[in-house]
Amino acid sequence: MKPSEIRALSIDELKQKEADLRKELFNLRFQLSKGELQNNQRVLAVRKDIARILTVITEKGAPAGAGKRGSKNA
Repeated sequence: MKPSEIRALSIDELKQKEADLRKELFNLRFQLSKGELQNNQRVLAVRKDIARILTVITEKGAPAGAGKRGSKNA
């Protein structure tokens, strides 16, 4: 999945997509352990997609200016 496609989704859609990808990853790992998996690179691709989705969720959920270094909020 491309980052531009991920950013176009709402947070609820992103969370649903993450859940779907986690289920797929579980199934891929199960197939891998049984020796039935044909495409080993799919595991890596799904892991990266999950990471991209989590990054976008964090970006959308964080308030503006949060996480900037050097700001004094004390």
